[in-house]
Amino acid sequence: MRSSLALIATAGLVAVALTGCAASAPVPEATPGDSSSAIAVTGKFGAEPKVSFPTPLAPEETQCTEIIEGTGPVLEEGQLALVGLAVYNGATGDELQVSGFGDEDAIPLNVNASATMPGIAKGLTCAREGSRVAVVVPEKDGFGPNGNASLGIEPGDSLVFVVDVQRAFPSRADGSPRLTRDGFPAVVLAPDGRPGITVPKKAAPTTLEQETLLEGDGEVVEDGDTVVVNYTGVLWDEGTVFDSSWENGTPATFAVGEGGQVIPGFSTAIIGQKVGSQIGVIIPPSEGYGDQAQGSIPAGSTLFFVIDILGVV
Repeated sequence: MRSSLALIATAGLVAVALTGCAASAPVPEATPGDSSSAIAVTGKFGAEPKVSFPTPLAPEETQCTEIIEGTGPVLEEGQLALVGLAVYNGATGDELQVSGFGDEDAIPLNVNASATMPGIAKGLTCAREGSRVAVVVPEKDGFGPNGNASLGIEPGDSLVFVVDVQRAFPSRADGSPRLTRDGFPAVVLAPDGRPGITVPKKAAPTTLEQETLLEGDGEVVEDGDTVVVNYTGVLWDEGTVFDSSWENGTPATFAVGEGGQVIPGFSTAIIGQKVGSQIGVIIPPSEGYGDQAQGSIPAGSTLFFVIDILGVV
């Protein structure tokens, strides 16, 4: 499913306080132009499209045309989308990749220029859930002046993407605020939803403790589900961040529960919770990494996570 061309998508391709005022509607970073409007696409949404266009296409800026209209707000920085993706050399018309359509698993794409090719990140900001968009990416927003010889992309070649946005996940939890008990770590949210965390100066609890900071009303996470989350983890003793999907610029996706991809305490905090919720959880070593050091996490560390549950895949 994620062939070498997925490189295009991934490599170069207590109280909760809500701060700031209501955000204005996001403005697309790419708009229609002669190149994106010249792309002819047929076929039903979600099915492999038939694509044709005159060559070469050589726009100065990334262009995006919505071919099938989606619903809801346009995508914006920090969101994750599951898509069907067809990719072509805009100079020659050669097909490079067609994945994520029909019965194939959809491909995750991040609306973030540092996590995804800048041009496709810009192009996705003109799309909505349910959109089919045609995006034309010039060299500067693609592979740069060196092209990509392994994919047959010469210097100066543009790229054409036809993208069906099958699902779009928010970048932050949207549940109702809930008060937490005294002595629980304090969490304050930046306008974009990024948490700031203050750990109380007291001995770490020896058992797992959690609180619902924002209570969502979406589907319930079950054992074995694959979830989309944003999270920040801090060391209890130092109060310092050791890992954060917010800092990485994109939500994380992984399985929880038995056979999952996270420490037991992280799974425990999520399973049984509703999408849209934000959870604070204190994880003792027995539910974390135990007596083994893990990267910047010392052996025997108690951890505190703030987890935004954004969706179930």
